[in-house]
Amino acid sequence: MTAGEAAEGMQTGHPFVVAHRGASAERPEHTLAAYELALQQGADGVECDVRLTRDGHLVCVHDRRVDRTSDGTGLVSEMTLAQLRELDFGSWHTGGRDGGGDTGLLTLDTLLTLVLDSKRPVKIFVETKHPVRYGALVESKVLALLHRYGVAAPASADLARAVVMSFSAAAVWRIRRAAPMLPTVLLGETSRFLGGSAATTVGATAVGPSIATLREHPELVDRAAAQGRALYCWTVDHYEDVRYCRDLEVAWVATNHPGRTKDWLENGLTGAGRD
Repeated sequence: MTAGEAAEGMQTGHPFVVAHRGASAERPEHTLAAYELALQQGADGVECDVRLTRDGHLVCVHDRRVDRTSDGTGLVSEMTLAQLRELDFGSWHTGGRDGGGDTGLLTLDTLLTLVLDSKRPVKIFVETKHPVRYGALVESKVLALLHRYGVAAPASADLARAVVMSFSAAAVWRIRRAAPMLPTVLLGETSRFLGGSAATTVGATAVGPSIATLREHPELVDRAAAQGRALYCWTVDHYEDVRYCRDLEVAWVATNHPGRTKDWLENGLTGAGRD
């Protein structure tokens, strides 16, 4: 990734907005309803977490267990796709009780179809979770699916429709080794990890601190740029944090509120609609 490609998020004068688990403040996270709303609100990208079911399907679920986001209980890795599809993933959230779209289990396959069918060049940021029961098989399955959709070998980072992310350096390395043209993000909680040699060692094209880490260590943006990397920041929900990221020239901000974040940025963060 060149320095020019790393700076792709600054070309419009403000960060690109990524819908964190969809428009998850207004709709149940990781549901088709949440992602459809995010696209309607103009999100530049969408983010999802993926796990493998017992029978080898990639599903969009953040937690190891389904207890928090469904009416069921148990480990995702011990349940089949059919069993997961019997659960209600919407009623726990106020936005899932008002008839606002499909709130059933979402597979990565279905989400890719939605994103790639969009009339805009929306990117999908796929986070693989670790440690998990099936280890490296998660990355292998993700890559196989991206290849099937023709997005695993983009001509450049600018043109990529998919990005793979992980807190696991080994997972990022597996992706870079198998699909060297596919953009990757090494996520992390500390500046020492993200600002050190790990990103270079695994060939990550971007680093991803939380907004709390970035506020403590704003130098991460310049350090990443100097190494030819973009910076992806999560989870940027508040007005002051969005303005902070814009002023630092962060490339991508992941937020649970993609609609209002887009509005703030497009209005020059004048304070209108401030939270």
